[in-house]
Amino acid sequence: MADECHLCLLGLIFLSSLLTGTSGVGETHVFISSGENVHLPCNNALPDCKSTTWIYENSIYHSAAVKLFARGIKKKNTEIHKRLSLGSDCSLSIKNVKKVDFGLYSCQQYVNGQKLRTDASVYLNVLQVSSSSSQTEISAGSSVTLSCQLYPYADLPCDDWIHNEGIELFFVNQAGDKLKTSDSRYQISAPGHCTITLTTILLNEDDNREWRCEVTHGHQVKTSVTYTVRYSERVENWVGRGYYVRLLLIVIIVEFAAFAAPTVILLQIICARRDGRKDS
Repeated sequence: MADECHLCLLGLIFLSSLLTGTSGVGETHVFISSGENVHLPCNNALPDCKSTTWIYENSIYHSAAVKLFARGIKKKNTEIHKRLSLGSDCSLSIKNVKKVDFGLYSCQQYVNGQKLRTDASVYLNVLQVSSSSSQTEISAGSSVTLSCQLYPYADLPCDDWIHNEGIELFFVNQAGDKLKTSDSRYQISAPGHCTITLTTILLNEDDNREWRCEVTHGHQVKTSVTYTVRYSERVENWVGRGYYVRLLLIVIIVEFAAFAAPTVILLQIICARRDGRKDS
């Protein structure tokens, strides 16, 4: 009975593809910032995710395709596999996305060992911002350089792909205004279309200030990464400790004087009385 149902389902899918005149389900581009969670849709999903297989390809980090899920079951227990889960709609969820996760994710469907339809391809593009200085070294007057890089997966080189797709990478301030190279305070450079850097000298008022790197496609923001400047706790704690140390010393001196003065007076009285008795 189950085999007959699978055959009927296969026939319906085949008939549907003939009627619509399409042989695929298209491609999806997903943009995400590193450290966030993402859900990759499976646009050819069947009601039962036990027929779903997810495959991952990355020509830079992997020489061959990696099978993440096969018939709804997780295949391995590597670092990336531990961050994966399968949704009720057969979507692929990735927790704490890292830059090495960019690549091509393909959702495939199998019934009775036979592959149905074409793959539902999802291209994951990861955006990441890094700083030239660690947070323990940042203070007013120091120079900081922020590097924002997009890791896309495409058949073309990154710069060519961004140019052809009309994708733009840039920095904005807390108010959302785009930072321009004409502003003398900022040195903005773009070694490539997929990388942009921002260099500036920090001011006193820059503590807890935010700069954001954004990716737009057709003037629509796809994803962004915010970098918050926080001045070194080490310097702030040192100033705070100096204040409290001085206050503590003052309190100790006052307390010592308050207790020592009566004691000295009492000793003087006792000594005076003894001297008086000796004289008498």
